[in-house]
Amino acid sequence: MDKKALLGNLPRPNPLPGCPMAAAFAAIGGKWKLTLLYWLAHGETHFAGLRRRGAPITPKVLAEQLRELEADGLVERVVTGPVPARVIYRLTPYGATVLPVVEGVRVWGEAHLERTRGDAAPNAAMGCADAIG
Repeated sequence: MDKKALLGNLPRPNPLPGCPMAAAFAAIGGKWKLTLLYWLAHGETHFAGLRRRGAPITPKVLAEQLRELEADGLVERVVTGPVPARVIYRLTPYGATVLPVVEGVRVWGEAHLERTRGDAAPNAAMGCADAIG
């Protein structure tokens, strides 16, 4: 199955059937997925808002990551009007179940930054310093 294809809400196949770790990484692994889930945990937003917030993310990669999160049922895409409509992205109730994992990774990353660089100052462009919820 082509990972880049628009899949709607169909779950993507687990690359190692029966392995929970592979299933988790298939759903939330990816360069920007945890960051996108973190941002969406702080409120729904539109595509342009995510682009501005994630300056280093290219529009193509952002769209791909959002499509994959949507295909796995973690993110919902809501069209707010007629074409060309502004599209809002928000976590689904199922997507909210992964937030403890996202917060755990954020906390570990904060400690890792302190350990490796002595620098836990947040990057204003990325905005990942605040705890979830």
